[in-house]
Amino acid sequence: MKRLTLFFVFFLYLASAFAWGPKGHRIVAQVAYDNLDAKARKHVDAVLGTQGVIYLSTWPDEIKSDTIYPTSFTCHYQDLPGGLTDAQVVATLIDYPKEGGDLFMALDSLEAVLTRQPDCHDALVFYVHLLADRFCPMHLAHLDDKGGNAVKMKWFGQNTNLHSVWDSKILENKGFSYTEYANYLHNVFTGQKKSILQMTEQETLLHTYHLTDRVYQYHSTWSGNAYHYAYHWTSDMELQLYMAGLKLAQSLNDIF
Repeated sequence: MKRLTLFFVFFLYLASAFAWGPKGHRIVAQVAYDNLDAKARKHVDAVLGTQGVIYLSTWPDEIKSDTIYPTSFTCHYQDLPGGLTDAQVVATLIDYPKEGGDLFMALDSLEAVLTRQPDCHDALVFYVHLLADRFCPMHLAHLDDKGGNAVKMKWFGQNTNLHSVWDSKILENKGFSYTEYANYLHNVFTGQKKSILQMTEQETLLHTYHLTDRVYQYHSTWSGNAYHYAYHWTSDMELQLYMAGLKLAQSLNDIF
């Protein structure tokens, strides 16, 4: 296995920073795999094994308890203040914030590595995982509450937080397997596929940033009814998963 030659800036949050959860990452990877062109799919399978892009999509979270990449923690998120202008949000893609995470820096670095070393196993696995993280609203959440981890919630009687609800709890509510969910997303959002593929990196970032703002605004008035919360936000979460899969496929098709 080729080791990833990246320098990750390290400033570790004590709170959890997982995104989507295993099922969510596999859904994104499955949508992406289904949309890879023949050349890219052949290359990805050669580097990661047949459908390895799906099976290994959770690995960057799994190794957080290992010392293999101890400075990669902050690469899973890019917390931003609320109330930024669109221009200020877009600027963070180039002028990386000094605080709040290293997600945008990491993705740019990984893309550069893959362009130079297309067979770099770890770079490809990290890229698949972190591009999915980029579309999770609570990985573009607020710095002052640790990405929503400090925003406490009750979810069907259990203590949790806003970050965890968006990572996995809304997703698990439907009870689909990751393959069922991927097929469902293909069917539900097929009419939006073309317009999503035409979106720029800046446009997808703004879409997620504005969704994050809406999540915070809704939370301030939420009654505590978890059924209603899931009903209200499931379609937005599903669109984020589908967008992440399509844009991941598009990026891998371009790189390879």
